[in-house]
Amino acid sequence: MSADHSEIKVEVLINKLLAERNMSLRELARLSGIEPSNLSNLANGKRKRIYLEHIERIADALEIDDISKIIKLTKK
Repeated sequence: MSADHSEIKVEVLINKLLAERNMSLRELARLSGIEPSNLSNLANGKRKRIYLEHIERIADALEIDDISKIIKLTKK
């Protein structure tokens, strides 16, 4: 196992979840209490840090109990 972790990337699946539910980013923002700009940055991979509280709020808003439906690890 290499000490270099750059081979793995965390992918946030917000856009997929919204498409499956026919829901807008603004609606998710309203339900989760997360600013639309923060959700947009998460959805588009522009965030370097992901706050667990945001993942919890998204899961609660979308009634998800499996974190792998929200985030996944992919190889670069």
